[in-house]
Amino acid sequence: MQRGSYSAMSPHTVPRIQQHSRSGRATRGVRASYVAALALVAAGCGFHLQGAGTLPPAMARTYIDTDRPHSDFLETLTSVLQQRGAEVLAAPEEGGAVLDIAADETGQRVLSVSARNIPREYEVFYSVTFSLRVGAESLIDNESLAVTRAYTYDETQVLAKAAEEEILREALAADLARRVMQRIQALGATAAVPRPQ
Repeated sequence: MQRGSYSAMSPHTVPRIQQHSRSGRATRGVRASYVAALALVAAGCGFHLQGAGTLPPAMARTYIDTDRPHSDFLETLTSVLQQRGAEVLAAPEEGGAVLDIAADETGQRVLSVSARNIPREYEVFYSVTFSLRVGAESLIDNESLAVTRAYTYDETQVLAKAAEEEILREALAADLARRVMQRIQALGATAAVPRPQ
């Protein structure tokens, strides 16, 4: 059984127990299955990619500033930006937008244990802090988002549970990427940012 939650919060309040970097545990087959399953879930929940017109004009050329260039979150965010028509730059460019990812953190913590003190339930978490600016103008200033998902643990199915944890982590990263895009889209064409020449 899995359950999840979402919150906007300071990154300092997110538990940092057993934090992870990308381990590469999931195979390509597992990842393919995850992508297919996530697409079905997204469609059922009303998550649909929207056109580039929903982005502020200055987002047409965007540089993503991060110290975790290979995280699940960044990979998904980059893909979504490109699907919505933005060009993701390899370096900052005059007139372009800068999406600064100040924090990109994930990990898990124990929620419950058995009478023998064996973990029975874990919570996977993912949190990001981001800001958006164009030139000297700040459009979004250090906003934080966090999502969690709980899953049961069975010591007799270690490999299966490890794969489940990785899939949950990628799903949380995808959820955060969508929420960041929704926040950016809320700026709309009303943002006083000129289109790059």
